Amino acid sequence: MNSISSIGRKDVYWNYAATFLQIGAQAIILPFILRAFPQEQIGIWMVFSSIISIVALLDFGFNPSFTRNVTYVLSGVKTLKVTGLETAERNTEVDYGLLKGLISVMRSFYARIALALFVVLSTAGTYYVSVILRGYTGDKSEVIIAWLILCLVNAYGFYTFYYDALLVGMGKIKRSRQIIALGQVLYLAVAIAFISFEFGLIALASAQAVSIMVRRIFTYLSVYTHDVKKQLKSASAKERGEIFRAVYPNAVKLGLTSLGAVLVLRSQPIIGAIFLPLEDIASFGITIQLVGILSGIGMVYFQTYNPKIVQHRVENNIVPIKNIYIKSCLILGWVFIAGGSCLLLFGPRVLTAIGSYTPLLPSIYIFVALVIALLEANHVIAAGILVSKNHVPFFKASLFAGLMTVILLFLFLVVFGWGVWSLVLAGGIAQAIYQNWKWPLEVAKEFKGTSYIGTKNNG
Repeated sequence: MNSISSIGRKDVYWNYAATFLQIGAQAIILPFILRAFPQEQIGIWMVFSSIISIVALLDFGFNPSFTRNVTYVLSGVKTLKVTGLETAERNTEVDYGLLKGLISVMRSFYARIALALFVVLSTAGTYYVSVILRGYTGDKSEVIIAWLILCLVNAYGFYTFYYDALLVGMGKIKRSRQIIALGQVLYLAVAIAFISFEFGLIALASAQAVSIMVRRIFTYLSVYTHDVKKQLKSASAKERGEIFRAVYPNAVKLGLTSLGAVLVLRSQPIIGAIFLPLEDIASFGITIQLVGILSGIGMVYFQTYNPKIVQHRVENNIVPIKNIYIKSCLILGWVFIAGGSCLLLFGPRVLTAIGSYTPLLPSIYIFVALVIALLEANHVIAAGILVSKNHVPFFKASLFAGLMTVILLFLFLVVFGWGVWSLVLAGGIAQAIYQNWKWPLEVAKEFKGTSYIGTKNNG
């Protein structure tokens, strides 16, 4: 059952493929959207995308905590702790009673939060959508139908979110990425077909619904194999309250970190749509979406080996962790240099060639956005190394950066009148104050004195 030790190059390759489809799907579908949708409609979709990204806040950090604790259990840990962790020898017998109790906690947690999510989206979310539609000249009923589809499918996706925590925590990275790839292929197929039939925003919402449902079905089947069901059925579940109390503190800290990160990365279109034309939001959203693709591709290597980093922590094996970290940073830098150059040189020309109604932001905006995104991804990798010790030192800093981003957005938009520059700069300035340099420095301190061994296999 434990596939953590076997994580290797095939997992990395599948992760790249899945990331290309998961993040790159937006780039693949962009030509169809840009040729079919007016700028107002694209602006609405960018706002929708930002709102849906905030859905993850209701998880409040529990998914990465659950994933990490699944890995702890499958690595042989017998007791989950609030801070720190037990060490265990490789191939230690798995405590299925502890795993069964952890699954029960996850299922109960996500069922309750999914209901709260639907209520929030269908009430407060719908009211916000009605506010930004006041000056909308297109078909408002189409927008509302698309929004309702998104409310339903995201509530369902959230309820089944723990499937992903189990699959990744088990170390089944390749299978996880294959399922993601399948879901994104279906998303593209449905979206492109429905766009061609002029379904507008409903096409994108329906495509997301199909993708999420198919992914969840296949993830469930991959997690609950015959052997796993047999082991869990015969095991006596550990006390749920004790497990929840062990997971809760760091989960909340990661939740506050997520809140800060979402405010930094996703608040701009939501707040900007109140003060700026939807056409400006559309250009900003398309530009940031393409920059975000580079961030996603650049972090694939680190994300693939993250379960293995956790396993090395359990075994108190530091050198391989340093190897993975250094290689992750080198790959990130290379992706941004190569991909950023292509975006600057060819991005605007490509959009012109396909007849897009929505242009990218000017080159100077793109360059600054690239620098900000690179610094962000770099400190996120460092933070991931730190949290593998079951310690979350950065939640206050992340929350501060998020609140600072919102304050700077209002200041730049309302007081200084900086327009689109407000959206580009607010998050970057908030992160540069502390996070961009603090967490890489902390990781450098931890690894000081340990050797770097360049190997073909970091496991």
